[in-house]
Amino acid sequence: MLLSIGEHVKSVRIGPYHPRMDAATADGLLVAAQEARAAMRSGDDAAVARLEKLYPDLGAALGWNLEQGRIDEADRLAAALVPFWIATGRIDEGQAWFERAIPEPWTDPRRARAEYDHGYLAFFAGHYELAETRFVDARRLATGTGDADVVALALAGSARVALNTDPGEAVRLLREAIDVTTHLPESDGRSSANHVLGVALQMAGDLEGARDVMTERLERARLAGNDFVVAVESANLSMVERKLGNLDGAAALSREALRTVSRKGDEMAIPWVINGLAAVTAAQGRLERAATLIGIAESLLEQAGGEWPADEREQYEGALALVSAGLSPAELAGARAAGAAMSLDDAVAYALATEGRSA
Repeated sequence: MLLSIGEHVKSVRIGPYHPRMDAATADGLLVAAQEARAAMRSGDDAAVARLEKLYPDLGAALGWNLEQGRIDEADRLAAALVPFWIATGRIDEGQAWFERAIPEPWTDPRRARAEYDHGYLAFFAGHYELAETRFVDARRLATGTGDADVVALALAGSARVALNTDPGEAVRLLREAIDVTTHLPESDGRSSANHVLGVALQMAGDLEGARDVMTERLERARLAGNDFVVAVESANLSMVERKLGNLDGAAALSREALRTVSRKGDEMAIPWVINGLAAVTAAQGRLERAATLIGIAESLLEQAGGEWPADEREQYEGALALVSAGLSPAELAGARAAGAAMSLDDAVAYALATEGRSA
């Protein structure tokens, strides 16, 4: 069970600041973190390892910035660490830092991006009410300053939350996000909205539309050599292909995504992708293997400190229903337990085993 936000903050030890920390050192660490975040997003496999080595000093810089009243620098450093916190199962720590860095009430329009980043982190921890509060505040502040890119990011964030209850509303929010960035040659917000749009269309039942959006993003990412986006879109397109009945293609896409996210050590993405493989395997009628993959995905997600996003939850529940209907309670429990007991390396090897159709 996830802790409340207050319990998260109390449970994380944030401690002692680097004795030789100063503005020049803290600023240098901020630049290093921002460069590493960009490298993670462009598919650099070594970026997480570089941040891991710097992490004690980065934590010291965060604390020092807050102690010195350098809130903007603290916000930017926390924002740079968001994908690292998600990828390495440190969402609790990230939540704790944002709780310290973001005062209430929040009024500074310069800090709209930090509001969005906190919401993004809260979303992946399953704290949807907090995430939506942050996304709405980010949109309000960014609208006030005319920052269309952050407006679009916040709209895409709200669309992620809306997927839990109203995929049609999510599609509307995403179309709005794309519209407000048409004048920008490059836009993180538009890219995020296009990514989530494929998921929203899939959940709204427009499988062909979802396939078109995801395939276009996948092809562009392949041409650019961006492994990160290739992995994300391969996993999402796998869901669509499974629903369209292309089970072999869906399995191949999931395996491609898993090879990438496991190589990068992305602890949050690995269970999501294995969840997709479980759904395909269940649809193929290989129920014991599917149940084992479900056990792996459940265990790894819990270890990463995350919750299923709406599309992953739908996939998870569908696969679980299939294996529950076809296996005895003892067989199901045994297979899930076997999966949960695997080490990360063994779990990935099992999932990637060339469709070992024997299990």
